[in-house]
Amino acid sequence: MYATNYHRASSVEEAVNLLKSGDDAKFVSGGQTLIPTMKQRLAAPSDLVDLRHIDAMKGISIDGVQVTIGAATTHAEVASSAELAGVCAAICSLAAHIGDPAVRHMGTIGGSVANNDPAADYPAAVLGLDAQVRTSKRTIDAADFFNGMFDTALEEDEVITAITFQAPEKAAYVKYPNPASRYAMCGVFAARLKDGSVRVAITGAGNDGVFRHTEMEEALAADWSPAAIASCSVDEGDMLSDIHGDSAYRANLVRVIAKRAVEAAA
Repeated sequence: MYATNYHRASSVEEAVNLLKSGDDAKFVSGGQTLIPTMKQRLAAPSDLVDLRHIDAMKGISIDGVQVTIGAATTHAEVASSAELAGVCAAICSLAAHIGDPAVRHMGTIGGSVANNDPAADYPAAVLGLDAQVRTSKRTIDAADFFNGMFDTALEEDEVITAITFQAPEKAAYVKYPNPASRYAMCGVFAARLKDGSVRVAITGAGNDGVFRHTEMEEALAADWSPAAIASCSVDEGDMLSDIHGDSAYRANLVRVIAKRAVEAAA
């Protein structure tokens, strides 16, 4: 790796100021993407601003049906929260199947959402739960946050501080993981929200990152059952195609995994 300056921020304000003061500074939390990228010399930030020790960005709080998860909360902490499981077991199950134990004890929900990897799990939950992304500057609706593969609405000096959402009426996340990386070749988060609306968010399969499948949402709004979405179409032209599976394979995965997610939620 190239030489870099390390800074341990104790507050969100300090972290933002440290970022602005560096020539090419980057935020780092769990470091599950940035550090390997630096090791491969594909990134060489002048400064690293560590967010892991900011208390205001940690923890899970539940107020009635309103859920807030601090951006620096690890996957392991989300997976093991009994209180969170009581209102949204789907997101706990999602976190429990990210990577391996080492990744789950280091990686954070904020880092995953900010990176918006096209095969990451959390973006599907954020979009499927109609969540809000709180930052150091504002609150962004999930529908306005994800702009495509590895791209979000975040500005250069903006950091995610928390993810908030209302507990759903019912929800489930099911994924088909790559056997080696455990990243989703297709992951589907299906949810019926408290207002009766339905969301189906898909990760790992689309060629432009996480997306919603409106045809499935409309079908499930009328009939929450796997059979209701069996005939829904999935455009192969919108699917990823690589050595792990071509576009036709992934289009079929979307239908299969979506039906499993609906069944699991029911």
